[in-house]
Amino acid sequence: MLIADTLPSTSGAALALDRARDHLIGLRSPQGWWKGELQTNVTMDAEDLLLREFLGIRTPEDTAEAARWIRSQQRADGTWANFHGGPPDLSTTVEAYTALRLAGDPPGAAHMRVTADFVRQAGGIEAARVFTRIWLALFGQWPWDRLPVLPPEMIFLPPWFPLNVYDWACWARQTIVPLTIVSACRPVRPLPFDLAELRTGRPVRRAARQGWEVAFGRLDALLHRYGRHPVKGLRRAALRRATEWIVTRQELDGSWGGIQPPWVYSLIALDLSGYHLDHPVMARGIRGLDRFTIRDDTGRRLEACQSPVWDTALAINALLDAGVSPEHPAVTEGADWLIGQEVRGPGDWAVRRPSLPPGGWAFEFDNDIYPDVDDTAEVILALGRAGRPGTRPAIDRAVRWMTGMASRDGGFAAFDADNTRTLCTKLPFCDFGAVIDPPSADVTAHVVEALAHERPPGHRHTLRRAVTWLLKAQEADGSWFGRWGANHVYGTGAVVPALVAAGVHPRAGCVRRAVAWLEGCQRDDGGWGEDLRSYHDPAWIGRGESTPSQTAWALLALLAAGESSAAVEGGVRWLVEHQRPDGSWDEPYYTGTGFPGAFYINYHLYRLVFPISALGRYLRARTGDAAGTGRGTP
Repeated sequence: MLIADTLPSTSGAALALDRARDHLIGLRSPQGWWKGELQTNVTMDAEDLLLREFLGIRTPEDTAEAARWIRSQQRADGTWANFHGGPPDLSTTVEAYTALRLAGDPPGAAHMRVTADFVRQAGGIEAARVFTRIWLALFGQWPWDRLPVLPPEMIFLPPWFPLNVYDWACWARQTIVPLTIVSACRPVRPLPFDLAELRTGRPVRRAARQGWEVAFGRLDALLHRYGRHPVKGLRRAALRRATEWIVTRQELDGSWGGIQPPWVYSLIALDLSGYHLDHPVMARGIRGLDRFTIRDDTGRRLEACQSPVWDTALAINALLDAGVSPEHPAVTEGADWLIGQEVRGPGDWAVRRPSLPPGGWAFEFDNDIYPDVDDTAEVILALGRAGRPGTRPAIDRAVRWMTGMASRDGGFAAFDADNTRTLCTKLPFCDFGAVIDPPSADVTAHVVEALAHERPPGHRHTLRRAVTWLLKAQEADGSWFGRWGANHVYGTGAVVPALVAAGVHPRAGCVRRAVAWLEGCQRDDGGWGEDLRSYHDPAWIGRGESTPSQTAWALLALLAAGESSAAVEGGVRWLVEHQRPDGSWDEPYYTGTGFPGAFYINYHLYRLVFPISALGRYLRARTGDAAGTGRGTP
């Protein structure tokens, strides 16, 4: 634990809070919402160029701008990583290199030679993930016979049958269904070059298989044989059903699920199914990508997703923590915008909960098919605290839907209830990212906090079961795993405030263990950080460079636990001393999680909203002033 050399004055923290609050208010859109950039890695940009090449719509301008951005992210060793400061990632590097070849970068150029050397030393294309080799197969750079098979006939499996599409998490099923069409069609649209310099000639490395993995390896061999001679009528019907499934799930903005993977594969699948570029579904899908495109002096890059609902709810809660009046236009207009985003129709979640009335909120601007529990909990909390007239019916509908999404064990997942069958994770296809959506500590904690604030009648049992789930999920070291944020600092920062809000005493053993863990991993500079490598290397748990968001998460937990220790003062001092003149903070490190161990996110608004909440709650605890700064808000 840090023993601070100097402790921050209340006035210094208040000044930092004022600057941050004003900066956040200044980022608000004219419509009342907030949206920070959602930064990922260059696979988004490489695959966008490959998609456009496949569809025949790639332009010199788009190519040059995307290539400039991809080059800017290359490291000195010729590689690309999946997060700032992370280790080289072979598959990301292969895709980035391919995109640069598409842009005209010659293989003999210095920056290309060093990349090719790394790829070969790391095992070549042969060692890349399945998704990367699928992209290469589309262009004849990898044989389809050497890829796992996804038969479109799986679309006919009923929801109770193993390996039906609803056994997959929502983000995975929306990707898997179009890939069954791609797998059946096996298209090849050759590139004007060959990637021989990235091949080693060695066989594909396979991890040791056991149990179901052995059985599925044999099944894959049988499916390869079936794919060469399918039952023609059944295959045609399956392709037609899969195509219809895709079309009915396109969102109003042209996306699928508001996220990149199902979006690009759906466009490819529909193209293979005979949908021309001028078909309304295709045109809307291609046009919608522009909304996710950022252009600036560094080039052209794509967001894998957008988070306006999440960001707006977090911003409202942060402003209220900062002492901003609920009557302030930033709060009222943000709340009004959120009300307009309520999801009132059915979605895939209803497969597991067919009698549950709809409600809640999604993550994105347009994702009515997939509202999620995490956003819904945060919006319930924001609207309940804002007290905006007329919001009660939406809150009640959301509470009913959210509590109805509890899994059998009492915990909550992000998008589906009881999406816990692990059989699909054993398929040869699944070598990248999470493909199921089981309950997690961070989502369950957000539900607990929302229910603790609302105290809706008839839902006390749900609240108790969720609290019990959290208590059972605590790690031996006192922390909680963070599914959607990095990592144990995020999980612990979410769970402790939720437990205390639900009535767990701050001196309870579970809270004391969490406090001890947080204090034990505080850095000497007063901040907290946890490297994303903690998802696969336990040595990194609680360790990493200090970041504003992770420091704030730790402070939120310590403050909820009633701490007024040197650890708290040191964390506040770190935030005060590292604030930028404009009121924000720098945060190059990624603290958001898409797929643990595989795909990560830098939410550009996290560096602002969470420090505001932490500073506001700190000042309230120090001064007893419900308005935080004690001076009101302009």
